[in-house]
Amino acid sequence: MKQEARQLVNMVYDAIGGSGEFQKDIRLRDQCKGAAISTMGAIPEGFARRSNKEFIQYLFISLSSAAELQSHFYIALDRKYVTQETFNRIYQQADRVGKMDSNLISYLRESDRKFNEAKKTKKTK
Repeated sequence: MKQEARQLVNMVYDAIGGSGEFQKDIRLRDQCKGAAISTMGAIPEGFARRSNKEFIQYLFISLSSAAELQSHFYIALDRKYVTQETFNRIYQQADRVGKMDSNLISYLRESDRKFNEAKKTKKTK
């Protein structure tokens, strides 16, 4: 998952680096870089918290950042900073990262639910 987010970061940096106009649009450029970095950085940061609850919170940050990045790249496309092909690749990669975040969130929630049920069952015996 972190590898997919890393690939997304590199794709964003390459897209920005390949367009002089994109580089000049400081606000959009920095927002895109920040959102891309957040998709990757939130994953290990959340994992390091050592609790599913906090990890889930950070996975939501990564998921939200991927969605934010997709939105920003619509602007980049509209301003003709990127080609349709570049937009599609980045959009799909952001979608892939977001789905992986979402799947892991579901898994961790289900894992916690099962753990808590097992604890309750043990207490009642």
